[in-house]
Amino acid sequence: MAVYRDQAVVLRTQKLGEADRIITLLTREHGRIKAVAKGVRRTKSRWGARLEPTSHVDLQLYSGKSLDTVTQAVSIENFGDRLSENYQHWTVANAILESAERFAQNEHEPALQQYLLLTGALKALTYESYDPSLILDAYLLRSLSVAGYAPSLSNCSVCDEPGPHKFFSLVGGGSVCNTCKPSAAPTPAPESLELMAALLSGDWEAANQSELRNRREASGLIAAYLQWHLERGLRSLPLVERM
Repeated sequence: MAVYRDQAVVLRTQKLGEADRIITLLTREHGRIKAVAKGVRRTKSRWGARLEPTSHVDLQLYSGKSLDTVTQAVSIENFGDRLSENYQHWTVANAILESAERFAQNEHEPALQQYLLLTGALKALTYESYDPSLILDAYLLRSLSVAGYAPSLSNCSVCDEPGPHKFFSLVGGGSVCNTCKPSAAPTPAPESLELMAALLSGDWEAANQSELRNRREASGLIAAYLQWHLERGLRSLPLVERM
């Protein structure tokens, strides 16, 4: 059987038998994979604690017929040690992990950009580089962009008429003009769309200067837009504590 090494972030775990676990991973080179970690639930396991959600690890695996098997795990950084100390940070991290699994839909299909977004978001969250809600919204917007669903935040997403426009369409793909707007299209504040554009482009100076009411409105738009394109919402997103 082929043996390979890769770096990965643990997205999710589930019990298997009496002592094993199935680990869902987003890897740097091989995309999303599921692998069996044998014996990790035993109290004397040498590396079970390294394979918990949010852990960043260097792995050795061998390919199986249905599931790969983890044979070695070396910790790069266990983000969960610090994230679990703060409820808001932990709920944001779980929303990020769930969305990463949803965006990497096909197993063993390389998803380097998603992997880099994931590790960057967890590191920024762990070391409190920015407001946790802004980190989450930036991650979701950029993941949507990598997947080909970046919302238009200036020009009309239907006819490309130069904006800014006051209407936003989940179906239409973002900002829409008065002619192209569907019925009951929301009219977010211009500052909320500017915040979304700043998060998408990485303009953290502008994002940090945004007001709370615009952050809340932008978060609602992003959640609704994400749900539309993923065809169902994230189970962990309603649990996120927004400040």
